[in-house]
Amino acid sequence: MGLSVALMIIQVFFAVVIGLYFWNLLRGQQSNRTAVDRESKKELEKLRKLRSISLSKPLSEKTRPSSLDEIIGQKEGLRALKAALCGPNPQHVLIYGPPGVGKTAAARVILEEAKKNAFSPFRQDAKFIETDATVARFDERGIADPLIGSVHDPIYQGAGAMGVAGIPQPKPGAVSKAHGGILFIDEIGELHPVQMNKLLKVLEDRKVFLESAYYNSEDPNIPGHIHDIFQNGLPADFRLVGATTRTPQDIPPAIRSRCMEIFFRPLLPDEIGVIAENAIRKIGFPDRPDAVEVVKRYATNGREAVNVIQLSAGLALTDKRTEITSADVEWVVNSCQIPPRPERKVPGSPRVGFVNGLAVYGPNLGTLLEIEVTAVKASASGTGTWNVTGVVDEEELGGGSRTLRRKSMARGSVDNVLTVLRSLEFRPQDYDLHINFPGGTPIDGPSAGISMATAIVSAMLDIPVDNRLAMTGEMSIHGKVKPIGGVVPKVEAAFQAGADKVIIPKENWQELFSGLEGVRVIAVDSIQEVLEYALGLTVHTEKTAGYSLFPEQVVPAALPFLQVERLNGRSRGIDSPSG
Repeated sequence: MGLSVALMIIQVFFAVVIGLYFWNLLRGQQSNRTAVDRESKKELEKLRKLRSISLSKPLSEKTRPSSLDEIIGQKEGLRALKAALCGPNPQHVLIYGPPGVGKTAAARVILEEAKKNAFSPFRQDAKFIETDATVARFDERGIADPLIGSVHDPIYQGAGAMGVAGIPQPKPGAVSKAHGGILFIDEIGELHPVQMNKLLKVLEDRKVFLESAYYNSEDPNIPGHIHDIFQNGLPADFRLVGATTRTPQDIPPAIRSRCMEIFFRPLLPDEIGVIAENAIRKIGFPDRPDAVEVVKRYATNGREAVNVIQLSAGLALTDKRTEITSADVEWVVNSCQIPPRPERKVPGSPRVGFVNGLAVYGPNLGTLLEIEVTAVKASASGTGTWNVTGVVDEEELGGGSRTLRRKSMARGSVDNVLTVLRSLEFRPQDYDLHINFPGGTPIDGPSAGISMATAIVSAMLDIPVDNRLAMTGEMSIHGKVKPIGGVVPKVEAAFQAGADKVIIPKENWQELFSGLEGVRVIAVDSIQEVLEYALGLTVHTEKTAGYSLFPEQVVPAALPFLQVERLNGRSRGIDSPSG
């Protein structure tokens, strides 16, 4: 009896102890929960206070285009972008162009345009995921990859309940979040090489396969959805739109081969003016054409124009004024040390030894290339010399590990030009020639071949060259005009510079040139044709070497191609390359 009572007392004692233990645990959990709730409320209150504070929208956000119609100056680029992404079979795209010309804005609104097409595979809920390659962190350990995705292994800090249970947890990256939509990567040329290779694999497979040393396909404790992800991959069927300010040569060929390449051109002064006018209206200030004119002389892209207007408006408001003046804009450009916009124009009148050449200095960026030559009779026949100035023989591009060196090829091209001119009995060896390229930048020598030849002949024979004529083309040592690159931006640059006639190689002819307004594109096959059009010279063949002036030739304004006979209803070399 006494033993039974003792056992009962012991049981009651342990029951009370266990009860107290669990009761204390419960109290501790409730206390912890209360403390957590209390801390969470404090943090939420801080967030509410932070969110209640907001500054006015920057003008750059107010003026951000919300439709393709609001993107200024990229008619051809937008047309190509719509063709690539708004049809039934959208493609991956690379957009080249200088900063601030609408690349990001176009990519942002193109998805909405695509959704309007009933044949487009993009659904109404398709997402536009935007990231920047310069901030897309890459971890060589594979712990985090916001672009491709990663796995939080059980040892990962903060792995949670699943991590405690030894379960690896896949975390989708931007490529999976963009599934069914568009993934926009700004400055795609800055991607880490490993990330670039992973991205290429995703584009090929249209899914992402993740790996983990902690995954076991036979582990029954791992949830079914994680088994599915590791075995079948995360879906990543999207269309890539990459934007870059680099040239195509700086982008890996593997990514270029998978994408349609589209070029956005720099904005023209009048287009800069439209952006500045819209910015002034967004602020609520009255129009000031004089202020806009100053912006057009300095700003080279839309972002820069908007920033100048915003600073000018701030200056006006601090002076308690409600309009922007040209003096405000001038103060801003001087204070910010913005250099004047480099705008090259054709000369006002024909000049001896001066030719308007054409060059390309970036993706889809053409410019006028001035070439000037003086020719002084040498002291003795055959003792002439030649000298090239204004050309940087070598320059460095970039910096650090990406430093590139490039050499000008203009000096080597002069030898080709002089060889051809000697074969045509122009005798450049009897002159001391000074060939100058104003500007001091490396010149694409081959494409300046016919320009140099024309300028040299003009200087030797004292014949002015039409100031409204521009030309580009490589010249072989047999006098043939060879094709060159960037012919479309070169023709456009010539037109913007004030030229109304452009000589190009016959092999570069495109039908789009026949419909141009304000500029005539002349396709040529030989240097003889170039000299005929530019200087009014009839250059004889090798059998009867020599040259003679057209009888009608008085000044270059009366260019011979205006008087050639009609062939099949077309003027030779103007509307087609058939001449």
